Amino acid sequence: MVVFSDRVAAGRQLAGRLEYLRGEDVVVLGLPRGGVPVAFEVAEALGAPLDVIVVRKLGVPFQPELAMGAIGEGGARVLNDRVLKQIPVTEQEMRAVEERERALLTSRVASFRGRRERVPLTGRTAVIVDDGIATGATARVACEVARHLGAAKVVLAVPVAPADTIRTFPEADEIVCISTPEFFGAVGAFYRDFSATSDDEVVALLEAADQRMRRTRADAPDFDGDVQIPLGAFALEGHLHLPEPATAVVLFAHGSGSSRHSPRNRFVAEVLQRAGLGTLLLDLLTPEEELDRANVFDIELLAHRLAAATRWLKSRPDAASCSIGYFGASTGAGAALWAAADEGARISAVVSRGGRPDLAAPRLAQVQAPTLLIVGSFDHTVLELNRWAQAQLTCPNDLAVVEGATHLFEEPGTLTEAAALARDWFVRHLLAGDEPT
Repeated sequence: MVVFSDRVAAGRQLAGRLEYLRGEDVVVLGLPRGGVPVAFEVAEALGAPLDVIVVRKLGVPFQPELAMGAIGEGGARVLNDRVLKQIPVTEQEMRAVEERERALLTSRVASFRGRRERVPLTGRTAVIVDDGIATGATARVACEVARHLGAAKVVLAVPVAPADTIRTFPEADEIVCISTPEFFGAVGAFYRDFSATSDDEVVALLEAADQRMRRTRADAPDFDGDVQIPLGAFALEGHLHLPEPATAVVLFAHGSGSSRHSPRNRFVAEVLQRAGLGTLLLDLLTPEEELDRANVFDIELLAHRLAAATRWLKSRPDAASCSIGYFGASTGAGAALWAAADEGARISAVVSRGGRPDLAAPRLAQVQAPTLLIVGSFDHTVLELNRWAQAQLTCPNDLAVVEGATHLFEEPGTLTEAAALARDWFVRHLLAGDEPT
């Protein structure tokens, strides 16, 4: 049985299954309240707007627990013809029930959305997200309401649902679900932490998503392009992204000579950029140097070049005041930690993904920057090396194990989860006002 640690973790895994929608005209709609934390992670990964889809049941006047239909925003109304054929309800009774429920719906929407406008669905793909479904009654209505509001395509995305419910769900054009057990009790049984989501949490998540989209729609960044970093007789190649204004930049360190073209590094960089961070993807080795495998493991060489790139970045007027973070993969993680341990380095945070921090063993105790080590649960040897390295660190640190991931994080959803972990660490330590060490 698949068990999620909490809604955030479930959302990150679900986002991995929805990566095929990246680049499409998508709106992510969370079913309040528990579906919104899951939907937030999906929207973040897809770079899509987040909104709530609120529905209210229309109960039969003398048997309100029996739904004769449901309503949504924009005058959307869906009626259950089967129930209305069996139980006669007058137009006056229907109008009275709808007026009462619509007042409650309007109040509920206003409490969640405040002054923000509803995100238009006309002609777009609506991805409706909940933390799980049992009978699917609310999700069915939400799909129909989304279509009524103009959605061209409706995708239902949930971490867990009964297999028989998923098999009979014509209201959605597509269904994406991580776990579909044949034997299903309650949704909460599939979470270690299923504590209630408050209205305030929903409001905060919607506001954070709205701010992210406003940044995305803002003017072009101050700089986004390839750069050359002079280093003696040759230059390092890189790709620099600086938002306007730039307050923090993450430098990517990798042991290969093609780090800036790595699809995985570029994916992580995009996630960081959507959070308002600048990024510098670097080739720490020339193509010729990479042919000598020994250079990939020359941690001092790689660290020296990373430090030189950091000095070059800080010499730019548009980045001089920026906080600096390092993201290291493979042997680049060892180089990042080695460079961060330099006296006067003033690095604010380090993240290692599937890295070899043990290769910086002589200097681990000198690292002061808060350090996050991310490793796949199936990357057994590297996981043990990271556990050993963590024990040597004296700085604030954490070890995050991504379940089901191997060394390259190729499994669905695992790279998305790792990128989100890195994003949260850098945002906390680079953008939240922590002093560099």
